[in-house]
Amino acid sequence: MKRFFDSELELFRSKLILMGESSVRQARDAMKSLVEGDVSLAQRVIAADDELDRLEIEIDDEAVRYMTLRSPVATELRLVIVGMKASHDLERVGDEATNIAKRVVRLAAEPQLKPYVDLPRMAGIALEMLRDALDCFLDGDAEKALAVCRRDAEVDAINHQLYRELTSFMIEKPGTISRALELMFISKSIERIADHATNIAEEMVYLVRGKDIRHTDEVKRSGGAAALAGPSDAAGSDTRR
Repeated sequence: MKRFFDSELELFRSKLILMGESSVRQARDAMKSLVEGDVSLAQRVIAADDELDRLEIEIDDEAVRYMTLRSPVATELRLVIVGMKASHDLERVGDEATNIAKRVVRLAAEPQLKPYVDLPRMAGIALEMLRDALDCFLDGDAEKALAVCRRDAEVDAINHQLYRELTSFMIEKPGTISRALELMFISKSIERIADHATNIAEEMVYLVRGKDIRHTDEVKRSGGAAALAGPSDAAGSDTRR
């Protein structure tokens, strides 16, 4: 039999998914504004950041109220705590999208330094990671979440490649320094979006399996089944987080 306040958890879950969709859209629009040189779109991204801030506060408030009033069992408690952590990462994704958009506005005042190829490719991977991590929240798919964690290295590699390339631009052509720095910061923001997607995916593994895989690089490399073999839902360790 369902507990009579299951509807509250569904509302909590729905708000988190809404926040996730909004953060993906913000990051996607920020990158679109860069590629297309669309300053008005960049300004809309900047203006929309308040919505993600509001959702984070609402999710935190509902989580605290639920824990205070409902005496949640272990699985419910994991859901609420993971939701709070994920909402923080999603808010940070929105902040990174805003940072990208602000740099797009500044870059629009100067000629384009180079064709935008690697930055959109890098952003495509990061946003796919973020969407997959959010899908895991709906599907309870710990294997898919672990696959998200493994993809973080792809984004890191492109980021390092871009840093080397842009550093060469600055050394050979000092007049490009300001534009190259802006692109470096955009690359770093995309890399951070991938990091936040990884954080969410790690939390999804914890949600499904009760297993904390944070800071375990060997797990991300091997993807061994042992990494997902967590305690049962009834175990007292489920409440740790």
